[in-house]
Amino acid sequence: VQLQASGGGLVQAGGSLRLSCAASGGTFSSFVGGWFRQAPGKEREFVAVISWSGDITWYADSVKGRFAISRDNAENTIYLQMNSLKPDDTAVYYCAASDIMAVVASEMDYWGEGTQVTVSS
Repeated sequence: VQLQASGGGLVQAGGSLRLSCAASGGTFSSFVGGWFRQAPGKEREFVAVISWSGDITWYADSVKGRFAISRDNAENTIYLQMNSLKPDDTAVYYCAASDIMAVVASEMDYWGEGTQVTVSS
């Protein structure tokens, strides 16, 4: 499975962005999809994950209530709607896929290239 993330950019604090992750080369609907992020000098951290059917979602406490993960299996795409963005959300965001619901980066099997999100204060 190949993954390609897009939708990052520069936004002011309080603003919104929607990230997309397009998948190809596999049966994406059978995979769990997730988003992780990595800020400069920090380890890659879990953001959100969604089950293959889309009916189960998990979020990091730091984004709960502000971010929403979703998927469209017909379009082989997962999304991350980010609202009420804060400067602390600034990071490179990566999409990932796995066959299990995982919150640890090492348990994800496939990774896309990241997309930069910068939130100015």
